[in-house]
Amino acid sequence: MKYFLVAGEPSGDLHGASLIEELKKLDPEATFKFFGGDLMRTATAVRPVKHIKELAYMGFWKVLKNLPSILKSLRLCKKSILEFQPDAVILIDYPGFNLKIAKFVRKHTNNIPVHYYISPSVWAWKSYRVKRIKRDVTQMLTIIPFEKEFYASHNFEVQYVGNPAIDFVDNQLDKTEETNYFKKKYFLNEKPIIALLPGSRKQEISSCLPKMIAAASKYPEYQIVISGVNSVHTAFYHEYMNGHNYPIIKHHPYQLLFHADLAIVNSGTATLETALIGTPQIVVYHVMLGRLAYLAKKIFIKTKNISLVNILAEKEIVKELYAHLFTTQNLTREIERILFDEKYRKQIILSYKELRDKLGKPGTSKRAAEIIYEYSKLS
Repeated sequence: MKYFLVAGEPSGDLHGASLIEELKKLDPEATFKFFGGDLMRTATAVRPVKHIKELAYMGFWKVLKNLPSILKSLRLCKKSILEFQPDAVILIDYPGFNLKIAKFVRKHTNNIPVHYYISPSVWAWKSYRVKRIKRDVTQMLTIIPFEKEFYASHNFEVQYVGNPAIDFVDNQLDKTEETNYFKKKYFLNEKPIIALLPGSRKQEISSCLPKMIAAASKYPEYQIVISGVNSVHTAFYHEYMNGHNYPIIKHHPYQLLFHADLAIVNSGTATLETALIGTPQIVVYHVMLGRLAYLAKKIFIKTKNISLVNILAEKEIVKELYAHLFTTQNLTREIERILFDEKYRKQIILSYKELRDKLGKPGTSKRAAEIIYEYSKLS
């Protein structure tokens, strides 16, 4: 069978590659076309129709500035689907783009099923999108447990397939590695570790890293280790170290988290991965016009929390410092509490275990692939 996948961000490329690998096991004759990245290219041995580096625009002004390019990509995606005539279109997150593709497929193809893997956060904001999803999406495969109940309240049945973070952590984390070996491998000293995860984009790193370092450096009995990404040059991190030379580890972030006593994490998927690994953390998130953005969030966003770990748990497990609350002083206060209040630390770890049980078993991509393949066989 023929599958056309659309992913527009690095996380979508990762999920798309895992899904492709599982589809290939079920359907050895499968052929693929896709909007995606290098991971999907490796999984398929096919060049992307459009690479994610030409699609991943962050923020309102970036999107507005690149609108002609985005519209051109939309036209190319629609044209490619019509030419390929797939047995299934698989849309991965990226709602601003993918919901338009879903509408196009419904209106301009001969009943090609649209499978949406990883739902837009319509329960948090833009709930009007539910109507469009019900109209244009054949199957919604969700990775957040409460989304099943949310969609049911809107008379739309969806399937919860588990959360891929469980698979990524289980597959990539080596729990047998000793901390001393890890420290020697990366030329670290004997001190316990405070891990800093400032994000994957330069904008995030420049906004978060200085405050992270300012707070963590108040504890000289701990060593600061930064989790870097390959797409950002090491020299860029050094611009925000105030003359220090803190170690940067660009591979094996799960191992760094596993051996750290504490992590300070920029809000995103990494917060959930940190929770699944079991490392106490503080979640931070920088936004411009902090206090105003904080008030706007209370008006427009329906969830109380911003971090994925707290949203999934449906309660506050870890402290969130965002907008005007993200200060060195507040960060220092929370570091102090996690490192030296044993009862508080143990409660975080216990809540992590409860969250993992709630998310279910590994095998998310496998379950999603099975649902898509079986539906395509019957169509």
